[in-house]
Amino acid sequence: MKATSPDRIAKNLPSRLPPDLPADLSASIAVFLIALPLSLGIALATGAPLQAGLVAAAVGGIVAGRLGGAPLQVSGPAAGLTVVTAELIQRYGWRTTCAITVLAGFCQLGLALLRTARSALMVSPAIVHGMLAGIGVTIAVAQLHIVLGGTPQSSVVANVRGLPAQLADLHPVALGISALTMAVLLSWPRLPGRAGRMLRKVPAALAAVAAATAFASLAGLSLPRVDLPSWRSHALPELPELPEGPVLGLIAAVLTITLVGSVESLLSSVATDKLIASERGTDNRPPRADLNRELRGQGAANIVSGALGGLPITGVAVRSVANVKSGAASRKSAMLHGLWVLLAAGLLAPVLDLIPLAALAALVMAVGVQMVSITHLRSVTRHREALVYATTIVGVVLGGVLEGVAIGIAVAVALALYRLTRTRITVEVLDGVHRVWAHGQLTFLAVPRLSRVLNQIPHEAPAVVELDGSFMDHAAYETLQDWQDSHLAHGGSVEVTGRSGARIPDTDRHERGAHHCCRPWTPWQNHCAHRSAADRTGTGAAASAGAAEAARAEPRRRGAGQLASGISAFQRDTAPHVRDELARLAREGQRPSQLFLTCADSRLVTSMITASGPGDLFTVRNVGNLVPLPGAEATDDSVAAAIEYAVDVLKVDSITVCGHSGCGAMQALLSSTPGAPPTPLRRWLRHGLPSLERMASRHHAWARISGRLPADAVEQLCLTNVVQQLEHLRAHESVARRLAEGTLELHGMYFHVGEAQAYLLSEGEDFFDCRVFDSVRPTGRGPGETSPAAHGVASSRV
Repeated sequence: MKATSPDRIAKNLPSRLPPDLPADLSASIAVFLIALPLSLGIALATGAPLQAGLVAAAVGGIVAGRLGGAPLQVSGPAAGLTVVTAELIQRYGWRTTCAITVLAGFCQLGLALLRTARSALMVSPAIVHGMLAGIGVTIAVAQLHIVLGGTPQSSVVANVRGLPAQLADLHPVALGISALTMAVLLSWPRLPGRAGRMLRKVPAALAAVAAATAFASLAGLSLPRVDLPSWRSHALPELPELPEGPVLGLIAAVLTITLVGSVESLLSSVATDKLIASERGTDNRPPRADLNRELRGQGAANIVSGALGGLPITGVAVRSVANVKSGAASRKSAMLHGLWVLLAAGLLAPVLDLIPLAALAALVMAVGVQMVSITHLRSVTRHREALVYATTIVGVVLGGVLEGVAIGIAVAVALALYRLTRTRITVEVLDGVHRVWAHGQLTFLAVPRLSRVLNQIPHEAPAVVELDGSFMDHAAYETLQDWQDSHLAHGGSVEVTGRSGARIPDTDRHERGAHHCCRPWTPWQNHCAHRSAADRTGTGAAASAGAAEAARAEPRRRGAGQLASGISAFQRDTAPHVRDELARLAREGQRPSQLFLTCADSRLVTSMITASGPGDLFTVRNVGNLVPLPGAEATDDSVAAAIEYAVDVLKVDSITVCGHSGCGAMQALLSSTPGAPPTPLRRWLRHGLPSLERMASRHHAWARISGRLPADAVEQLCLTNVVQQLEHLRAHESVARRLAEGTLELHGMYFHVGEAQAYLLSEGEDFFDCRVFDSVRPTGRGPGETSPAAHGVASSRV
């Protein structure tokens, strides 16, 4: 047998290690340094044994990290369950609380098997933020007593009442250590200079606790410290204990742990995904979170943690953010962090026993204060949900987490019903015509008012009913239709219009001669009704002997009339909702995430098909969504200038070229004849000739759309043109430079107008498969990903 030298073994060893291990190892250490003091502090805040926090941190990292569906999320004991756990420990005892944690884990497994993870995201963000803020207030008030050298009471009210007595009986040593901890915690991220940059690599929480511990030990101060019991007292036969007490109370306790822990974990998973998408390119981005698998992982971790005597576990946003920003590449980082916590609990117990409880209390109090986020408050205020937010906080503080969430949901539902019923119905007589305005949603709740106003209109009188809302239910429709039939039968005239003031023909059952199936009336239907009505001379009271003259004058007035009515509708309905967002963009300037280059076709409404809002897209439109090659004959510099500005000045993350079905420019290219007069349109379409050549070439495979070949040559050219224009983009110097740096992504998109369906091009070597956008996991931030509506999560963007 041939001997192998040690140098050769050492040389070959690194190649056998996972390539992402160094990044995961570095990130796991950073997360461990944050998790260690926070786990002890949260255990202190709940009243559980301090080792319970370390058990939960280790199990959360190893079990949830291995089995969960969010690769870079870090799980462990979280502040969001502190109040719930403290109440359970006080009511049932620690061992029974561990059993409740195990049962909650089984409930999470059941919810995961039923695939209900997405349902947890239906809770209003105002309720979630209010719940966390209420928990933060409860934590901060309770830990304030320990900071002052005392002992917290069982409720927030009792803690507030006891503050005057506690302030009268201060313990200077505990207060001094707490003050030192807070000072280091707040100043650490602001350390100046090169030395400050080096020191800031150590987490502020660890630095604060370490500084307070070192000062207390060197000064020989006498004050309560961490007392980790022997691991022998954590033996399995003693834990957990079967629950005893009222069955309904135990069920409520299990459901509270299940629901609060699940919602917090899933929201943290979604937030982690958004952070990864915003900070990383496609080459080093892990898969998106599988929420049902994540729920299974959380359930398994809670079962193990409760059985071993640990705190309840959830996904923790603070540690997950640190994990992502530290460069973690896979789930190994979270698992390694759990291993480091386990080793520290066994090997560093003498060091941990030196930590003053006042330092941990100050740390947890700071975490509680940060849970009352000013950003969240501004967001819920802007979305007119401050009442839901405030009532949830009050409910959590005074009644508990489950009671507070229930109150918040009740208020949210009541507020939604109030807005649904807040329909203003007025009537006014102008020039002998009775005009009825119904502003808002017409539901069965508004039927009494609608009927009362309609019955005020005299028989045989001309009437106009303007519906300025986006929905009408069956009850309101029947009320309006019955009154209309009756009014017409008595010799009167009725015209029903949308918000634009144009007649809606769908409400006229006599004109159509068929029963109208009730459906919502949307602004798009009003828009279509406006356009169809624009070709008429008027009906009912509007008809007169001058109808022919009005018809001849209509083409001259139509453009100005549509523009004026559209501006009026915007100022009345849309401007109040977007004014704050546009004011912010005016102050801060535009920072779009992508350049969107598409055709000038009027059927392409970019904001609609990408679900984007103000400031999201930097849009360039031209005939045929063409990108002229640099230096090409008759180059139009306007497109190149827009590309350069978007890439070099605005620093967009991606560029999307969007073609569409039935493109007139592609039809013109296919039907072009050599030697035709060089009109401006023909000169511009020369930039599309490479697309024609690509389609005719045998060296390029034909694109498919959703697994099928294109329907005809026009559709094939529309698809090929998108691919060709992406090639033209790569020829631009600024684009090529950013692509080489890995800071820019290119995307192709195709919109089928007749199907109202967007397709995203999936890139291969020579083959581009055009698949349905909803079934594709985008390779980067594609069209629509800038919008919170595309993901179902709350955002401050309008």
